[in-house]
Amino acid sequence: MSDVTIGFDIGGTNLRAGVVDSSGRVLATLSQRTPRHAESAERVIVDMVARLRAEYDVSGVGLAVAGFLDPECERIRFAPHLPWRDAPLRATLESRLNLPVVLEHDANSAAWGEYRFGAAQGAHTWVFFAVGTGIGATLMVDGTIYRGAFGTAPEFGHLSVVHGEHARKCSCGKSGCLERYASGTALVDTARDLAGKYPMTTLADDLGTGLDVTGHDVVLAAREGDALGLAVLRDFGGWMGLGLTFVADILDPELIVVGGGVATDADLFLDRARTTMSDSMVGSGYRPIPRVECAELGGQAGIIGVADIARELYS
Repeated sequence: MSDVTIGFDIGGTNLRAGVVDSSGRVLATLSQRTPRHAESAERVIVDMVARLRAEYDVSGVGLAVAGFLDPECERIRFAPHLPWRDAPLRATLESRLNLPVVLEHDANSAAWGEYRFGAAQGAHTWVFFAVGTGIGATLMVDGTIYRGAFGTAPEFGHLSVVHGEHARKCSCGKSGCLERYASGTALVDTARDLAGKYPMTTLADDLGTGLDVTGHDVVLAAREGDALGLAVLRDFGGWMGLGLTFVADILDPELIVVGGGVATDADLFLDRARTTMSDSMVGSGYRPIPRVECAELGGQAGIIGVADIARELYS
């Protein structure tokens, strides 16, 4: 059997695929926007696999999905940023691809990649904190992913951190979730909230004139010294630190690895997040503080991880 597998990272914005070998090396990639309808997304996955199989002899397919799965990793129960609802995606795609298919949570997939090939090699009790369109997390203990009784643990992104009428609405149906303040999609909302305090900045002007400002634009503004952009990233770091505090107080890990799309700009917020965590932990000053490191595999961690999971399961 071939030791080459295909890994998919299916996020709310992009659907990416890669051919990965047993050393974690990505041999080829494809990417496109994630369709809004389930059938369209499945057609895209089937087409991408066919294109990659034309060049490589693959033995299986892994799907890293941003959503809640059943404990057996057969169905997508709920995915706030994806079109599936209680869908038997693994069986559906196996029948269409005629290949073994593995379904895994996106944060778990990236965590496995970092554990096998990246920043968490050798760690025993550690947490992967994935920050992108939303927030995902994974707890690993001695090389095993902890899933909880019903397959959804641990869920930090949808802990309520702001209450009342001004709490931001979340795509999960709740309000005030952590990921509405400490994820890539939160950056523009925070910029709008703070723009009145920094009216003479380029970013505030762009927001005021109705330009389609993105989170990437906010980060670029911060890198260029824009006062509003810098304030947004300071605010982001504080909320991120609160999230890391939850992780440290509840799970007591030796290591927290911050990954996901936003982690590429960690130099703008991670120091503040570390300080917030160390100052806010229960027993601060009298207990060990978890190390907080950046992921090493970047945006390909999920692809690498879920491809490796598929390889191990079917080897």
